Amino acid sequence: MRLTHLMTCVALIAAASLMGCGSPPPATPLPTVAAVDLDRYLGVWYEIALVPNRFQAQCVADTQARYRLDGADIEVFNRCRQADGSVSDATGVAKVVPNSGNAKLRVSFFRPFYGDYWVLALPANYRWVLVGEPTRRYGWLLSRTPQMAPADQEAAMTQAESLGYSRSAFRLTPQTQPLPP
Repeated sequence: MRLTHLMTCVALIAAASLMGCGSPPPATPLPTVAAVDLDRYLGVWYEIALVPNRFQAQCVADTQARYRLDGADIEVFNRCRQADGSVSDATGVAKVVPNSGNAKLRVSFFRPFYGDYWVLALPANYRWVLVGEPTRRYGWLLSRTPQMAPADQEAAMTQAESLGYSRSAFRLTPQTQPLPP
């Protein structure tokens, strides 16, 4: 049963990635941060808010991502709590886009289909990150802790708006019983 659920999630992620293939990019390019220190970026991040998407529809709370080096690639391990209290997880791979200062990644949970993962805002202390992709249909606000300081959350949402995202497009992700890393 769990394998069937995981394969369904993977198929949905692949379908969502393909949907962006025929869409023209928005008129305003989406800038990223100049550089990301991958050693500092790796580890566990908690989802604070997201632009809702189909491939995470089963997630109702406690969403987190763990990134670790796996050779030249980055292993991506996502987990979340579902409505029935069970935990869903998916493992993928991320590849750094050359000449992007590590700020642009291509992520896949179902090879050979990859989606964009761009670091749009990241303070010097790496306490939170705003992630998106060129069409602005997907976006995530992640934090190193399950609860984010209100001032940091406001700064991130203000940055998202300045980049062409609608603040109201983001939905908060409850972190009620954070999953162990």
